[in-house]
Amino acid sequence: MNSGRLEAFSDGVIAIIITIMVLDLKVPTGSDFETLKPLIFKFLSYIMSFIYVAIYWNNHHHLFQAIEKVNGKTLWSNLMLLFFLSLIPFTSAWMGENDFDKNPVALYGFNLLMCALSWTVLSKISIQLEGKNSKIGQAMKNQTKEIISTVLYISGIVLSFFFPVISVSLYFIVALMWLIPDKRIEKKLI
Repeated sequence: MNSGRLEAFSDGVIAIIITIMVLDLKVPTGSDFETLKPLIFKFLSYIMSFIYVAIYWNNHHHLFQAIEKVNGKTLWSNLMLLFFLSLIPFTSAWMGENDFDKNPVALYGFNLLMCALSWTVLSKISIQLEGKNSKIGQAMKNQTKEIISTVLYISGIVLSFFFPVISVSLYFIVALMWLIPDKRIEKKLI
């Protein structure tokens, strides 16, 4: 099977996720900047979540540029990734609405961890289908960023019960690590 339908469906789901996130930002009553103050945490949460969804979209695009075929396992692992990505608007809104309190920050971190693990499953299935010597197999040999991200997510989840702001900082650090599209795949495509 080729990946065209999978990519189109994924692009549509990700576009809807971003739309849902922005619709959660309610316009305050009043025209002075003071009325925006209560939205600070929600807006920060939105920014970080938008960055995360954009990172996944970018890397998803690169992944499917590097692979030549998909199968049922690829489809289901992609749906698992989309499922956890689709929860980001909820966990992000809950975290922002509650001023980065411990439980919402923990759930947000768990959501990000599940997105990362789903991405890893999708990548591994793609490599398995394409072969270890394929473009994607060669590109994703080094898993250092994935391991560091997982450690930071788990640390953030644990720390969220004591120092939620540190947890949010760790989640932001992971986002910064992935902000530039995955060069490992880009190098193999050129």
